[in-house]
Amino acid sequence: MKWRDWDINLKVRLLGEGLFNILFWMFFPFMAIYFSDHFGQEMAGMLLIISQIFGTVFGLFGGYCADHFGRKRMMVFSAIGQAVCFAFFALANSPWLVSPWLTFISFSLLGLFGQLYWPASSAMIADVVPEAHRASVFAIFYTSINVTVVIGPLLGAFFFFNERFFFLIVCTVVSLCLIWALQHWIHETVPHAEPSEDQDVKRSWLKNAWSQLNDYRVIFTDRVFLLYLLAGVLVAQTFMQLDLLIAVYTTDQVPTQTLFSIGEWQATIDGKGLFSAMVSTNGLCVALLTVIVTKWMARFREESVFIGSALCYGVAMFLLGSTVNVWLLLLGIVLFSWAELMAVGAQDSFVAKLAPERLRAQYFAAAGLRFSLGRSIAPIAVSMTVWFGYSLSFIILGSVALVGMGTYGLMFLLRDRRRPLASGQNMQ
Repeated sequence: MKWRDWDINLKVRLLGEGLFNILFWMFFPFMAIYFSDHFGQEMAGMLLIISQIFGTVFGLFGGYCADHFGRKRMMVFSAIGQAVCFAFFALANSPWLVSPWLTFISFSLLGLFGQLYWPASSAMIADVVPEAHRASVFAIFYTSINVTVVIGPLLGAFFFFNERFFFLIVCTVVSLCLIWALQHWIHETVPHAEPSEDQDVKRSWLKNAWSQLNDYRVIFTDRVFLLYLLAGVLVAQTFMQLDLLIAVYTTDQVPTQTLFSIGEWQATIDGKGLFSAMVSTNGLCVALLTVIVTKWMARFREESVFIGSALCYGVAMFLLGSTVNVWLLLLGIVLFSWAELMAVGAQDSFVAKLAPERLRAQYFAAAGLRFSLGRSIAPIAVSMTVWFGYSLSFIILGSVALVGMGTYGLMFLLRDRRRPLASGQNMQ
């Protein structure tokens, strides 16, 4: 699907969200370090868990609202909330006030509004892109995000630690610009509701909440889908650690080392610089290779792609936790990135095929539990370093990824058993 064939919504969002994501990745990878410095590693892990639990609940609510009240409305509302949060984030790190607690509250609320935004955003892509082109368009948006992952941490390593207040003011201004762009340049794409559904909007909040629960009850009665969520949550415990356990481990444990030397001149790197390089390496791999690998992975069976990805995540975690050598750590992050590349194109396409049009955003929100629940649990790894030490924490997380691999295998086994039964029913 060529650029000229794209809906205007996709073009505006790709450019606007790309700029916003650069700023997001200038601070997000460093927040675990920030909270660990101010609250200690154990407390930081607990606070991040609390923050992500609230985000999980809001993500489900955001899917319901996007289906019933409109994609555009929810995206604009969420962007307004993010702009307000950035303003308070800046205030908490200003020349007049330094408040780690207000920083935590602002950061947590940013996550909540982000959870409201993305179900509507993903559903909008599915609304305007034919099924045959969805995987490639999702892959392009994912590539865009990871281009920002390359640029953001490199800039953030300086601006977040040295010019934090100025940087957060810029984030606030860009958020306001995104609100204007969403309000004036994109159009609504939610499928037209039936009259009975229009009436649902006017009902009491209690009846709307009950309607939402009924919608999700239908989604969660599918055992294959539930196994998909469970496996995703387990595997998420590895890839969510890039800005959590891996961030704390590299800055705390990796000593300054010589990368290479030319005569008397030596290039050295410390743990903080290495972490920025690892995040950028991950983003660069994904940015350059997502579309290519997505097309290549389309030749393989879905079960091979998902199972192989989980296996690579597990091996990468074992490697990362077993060394402080710069080059081995970079090799580990390349394997980590390959695991991500294997499954990225298949995931959203898989959900889009499962979802009926009427509940599309809610299906994406429910599928997002892989990330939101995974992100809610993942910060406990930071606290685990206090309880078990770094090496054992990495071993535990690698083992969890292997359990996720087995869960994917069970999911596809159950799916394959259903197919003959479904075919027989159709013949009758």
